[in-house]
Amino acid sequence: MPATTAILTNNQIGKYLSRENATVLKNVFTATANGFGRAFYQPREFTVAQDSYAFTFKDKNIKIEKIHYFILSSLNKVYGRYNWGNKSGWNKVKKEKIKLPTTDGKIDFTFMENFVAELEALHVAELEALHVAELEAYLTVTGLKDYNLTKEEEEALNDFDKLNWKEFNVKKLFGSSTRGKRLKSADRVPGALPFVTAGEAEEGVSAFIGNDVKIFNSNTTTIDMFGSAKYRNYKYGGDDHIAVVHTEKLEKHAAIFVTSAIHKSSYNGQFSYDKNFYAKDADALSIKLPVKENGKPDYEYMAILIKAMHKKVIKDVVLFSDAKTSATKKIIAK
Repeated sequence: MPATTAILTNNQIGKYLSRENATVLKNVFTATANGFGRAFYQPREFTVAQDSYAFTFKDKNIKIEKIHYFILSSLNKVYGRYNWGNKSGWNKVKKEKIKLPTTDGKIDFTFMENFVAELEALHVAELEALHVAELEAYLTVTGLKDYNLTKEEEEALNDFDKLNWKEFNVKKLFGSSTRGKRLKSADRVPGALPFVTAGEAEEGVSAFIGNDVKIFNSNTTTIDMFGSAKYRNYKYGGDDHIAVVHTEKLEKHAAIFVTSAIHKSSYNGQFSYDKNFYAKDADALSIKLPVKENGKPDYEYMAILIKAMHKKVIKDVVLFSDAKTSATKKIIAK
């Protein structure tokens, strides 16, 4: 059960507690009772933990879900005056006054509903236009706007089942792998360098740092302590739970293919908290790759295949982008 505390982030949800014996609330306002003051709206079920409280209108007929943005704006002009030295407990706040629009001396809830609805519609349209524009720009800059397969790419897809494969040792192909170095969270200085650790969230990037650490080249492959391999198209730092395979001399798309082959070999449940993957394990890995007639890895084919797969995947995105751009322009025009 989500529970509110005295925090200003995550919509004031600071804990998760058992439902058992909890007072369950929904569709009400909440506020901090300690620290810097701020009010929030809770549309879903939650309960109240420490240093916070919940409140709503006495009149249960008021549709709070349609006007909460407007009310919060007024409430937070009040709550903004509270801080650690002047705590925003209910006994103080309940005596405060807020300003609301009125008609004939009565609160004009209809005006607030209409005002919020118009703002939301405008906001959604603007966001939609922004997102579509960003997608359009990304597809153009990365060259992914073109989803038409070349003859060479079509042949690569058609020939996949006819390939000859061979096992290769990772160290013999790319040299010794490199291990990152431990950097405690408390010692990390904010900066612009991606810092890679073990995990799937955010592709394993746990922070952006400004520390003086070893910087690994782009176009390389990382393998974390669980054996999960990921391709990196940017320079980065890494902790001691990361092994780096030096694929930087390969063409980008070929390196992506190799990362996939490494992942297939290393991420099968053989590594865990009890048995971590290290750089020496990367050096011992055997991976299967398509080969030429002379038995050497066919990196050229790998690159062409990945390019073709990218186009196959991106086609629906491009068509979606084009359709959304057209629809958004019509909405904005109206």
